[in-house]
Amino acid sequence: MVDVATAAGVSRQTLYNEFGTKEGLGAALVNRLVEGFVEGAVRAAAEGGRGGADPAASCAAAAAWMLRTARDEPIVRAALTGCWGTPMPLPPESVSAAVRPGEPGTLAATLCERMIDGLSQNGSSGKLGLACEAGVRIALSFVVAPSAGRRDEEAVGQIREVVRALLAQPR
Repeated sequence: MVDVATAAGVSRQTLYNEFGTKEGLGAALVNRLVEGFVEGAVRAAAEGGRGGADPAASCAAAAAWMLRTARDEPIVRAALTGCWGTPMPLPPESVSAAVRPGEPGTLAATLCERMIDGLSQNGSSGKLGLACEAGVRIALSFVVAPSAGRRDEEAVGQIREVVRALLAQPR
């Protein structure tokens, strides 16, 4: 806590007052990183699909964000996959339910919900919800088991095509 307080330019007591314990500080860090991840994916979806005009492009942009962020940020990868362990210890109980071990489905559902809210301005979220969830879950499969020798762009292209196909199917 001394090193964190020094780096933040606050007293150790201020950290303890704000977070209570090291575990509290850890939980706040995990929550902040995961919330930033979700916000970034939603932003990427909004920007990638020209304001919801192209839902497949929106899902592909969010998938690209997911793949890149999960590769670069171990805490986000652990939250997405539920794979906490020696290199990434279990987060404390005070962490958001969306990132608890074994709860990556909750994080995926939160991500889908927020993306659909941003994309379904015309009110028709049924088919879009199904396609978006499929896209997010396919992206998660690439996080869990990356394809050997395949670039992210190829995976994102596959996701875009699957979402497009799902949206084109009559319901």
